Amino acid sequence: MAKQPNKSQAGTNIQQVRQQNAQSASSGSQGQFGTEFGSETDVQKVKQANQQAEAKKSQGSGQAGQS
Repeated sequence: MAKQPNKSQAGTNIQQVRQQNAQSASSGSQGQFGTEFGSETDVQKVKQANQQAEAKKSQGSGQAGQS
């Protein structure tokens, strides 16, 4: 297979990847990876779900010891 000038071994368009990287760097989102996903999370819902899971876990362990 002949090597194509703008393609990597895997067939990725190198020029396109460089362009996407430049766009993401210029948009100021670099270094914001964690907050990007964190903003989609409802903290209160997660805390509530964790409390419910803990309550069920403690109920389950209490019943297992009685039988």
